[in-house]
Amino acid sequence: MAQDKGYLDQSGNQVVAIVKNLDRDVERGEDTVMLGYGLVLLAPAFAPLLPPSILLPLMAITFAVSATAARLHFYKMARKLSVSLAELESRDKHTFKPITDVFDEHPQQTLAVAFNPLKNLQRTGKSILGGLMINPFWGPIFYMLGVQFVEDKQLVVLNKAVIEVEDKVMPIVLRDDWTE
Repeated sequence: MAQDKGYLDQSGNQVVAIVKNLDRDVERGEDTVMLGYGLVLLAPAFAPLLPPSILLPLMAITFAVSATAARLHFYKMARKLSVSLAELESRDKHTFKPITDVFDEHPQQTLAVAFNPLKNLQRTGKSILGGLMINPFWGPIFYMLGVQFVEDKQLVVLNKAVIEVEDKVMPIVLRDDWTE
């Protein structure tokens, strides 16, 4: 398990250790987002038991909790990577440029901004329109779904960067390339 202080471990190549641990953390972040989607997809199973006035806000809360957990996990990965990179040599730090670029392009935006409807007018407008078309209780669900999509998109971009670094650091040996 990766330590909170960074991704380095005492065995083997430090660059490979950072990539492996970061890849595992990205997968955990994606699992958090998918858990939110999955729990909301289970909501119809509770429809016979709970009225829409209770069930629909619970769906929005599920998206909010999932998106918040994914965002906090994203920040934690950035902190752990910066701690780990501080201990590497400069030539090894350059290997992680695609990943550090992702963290630089997606700066830490507070959750207060993400959840503030007045600072996300396009998402708010779409949510209101969706709520008017279906049911007013669906407005918050659509808004939180938009927040969830943003977190999912960040993790997908980060995953692509990690794959790019993995390809540089740990090339896959194909069976056809083996010489015996």
